Amino acid sequence: MEPVVLDVGSKLVKAGFAYPDQDPSMVFSTAMVKTKDEESDKAESEDEEIVLEDVVNPISRGIIKDWDLMEDLWRYIFYTGLGWEVGNEGQILITEPLLTPKVAREKVVQVMFETFNVTGFYAVEQAVLSLYSVGRISGCAVDIGHGKTDIAPVWEGALQHNCVKRMELGGEDLTKLLLEEFTKKNSERRLDLATAEMLKETVSAVADDYAAVIRECPVEEHILPDGQVIEVGQERYMVGEAFFQPSLLNVEELSIVDSLFRCVSSCVPSENHRQLLENIVVCGGTATMPGFDARFQKEANLLATPSVRPAVVKV
Repeated sequence: MEPVVLDVGSKLVKAGFAYPDQDPSMVFSTAMVKTKDEESDKAESEDEEIVLEDVVNPISRGIIKDWDLMEDLWRYIFYTGLGWEVGNEGQILITEPLLTPKVAREKVVQVMFETFNVTGFYAVEQAVLSLYSVGRISGCAVDIGHGKTDIAPVWEGALQHNCVKRMELGGEDLTKLLLEEFTKKNSERRLDLATAEMLKETVSAVADDYAAVIRECPVEEHILPDGQVIEVGQERYMVGEAFFQPSLLNVEELSIVDSLFRCVSSCVPSENHRQLLENIVVCGGTATMPGFDARFQKEANLLATPSVRPAVVKV
């Protein structure tokens, strides 16, 4: 049996067997629904025996917050989704966010061996795998997740732990910003968070020149799944701009490109800086936003010295 590769993020689970050049066999939301069983004498049918209580997520900003729910999620992945049999478990490779607390790392290892009886276990930082995925062993990975952004220099396959940067800024913050800006201009209309998420993925983009685009930004009409017609204007560009101007989110943080250069500048020896900047790998859902990689490249060129030519690769 091939080893299982497992990537559980704040928004999505991606899991599958380690077959070459094959997409994950499972991709689904990390969010889970808590339920309760009503008394059988009160239930009128089997469908009514389960009562929905709340939608919960065992992971927040890349960190496991509810271990019981996390075990339930792992159990579903291994035995239902991937077809493991109890007593015949295999090996597993699991991705790990930057700056994962030691106690959390030890807990994962304990659960995997004692609860799921895996025969082999290996945890590796997401940044290292991002570089491997584009055929590089040295470079700088910028992983934009749903709840956080990791910036990590990697040299010859080894993460430079003393130079990494974690930004408490991710896709969920952009969704909330879009919802807030839309509500300001359309106080009579209400969007839920799920609809705002869908709208962000559909209309948001990153401007090459934000100030110029905002002055001349046209208003576009969009039809929501419920048939509601809404107008979207400047907010579609404001969402992506938040990574380059975190002040839009009222966050005291350097821009994502400034943070990258600060991470690289702290790496030693300085002779490595050029190769790190010429192999910038940007990944994550937000990185697929139209115009994001071009704007990132532009900002990196402005900050780099004449002898360095930053190169941005999008996964």
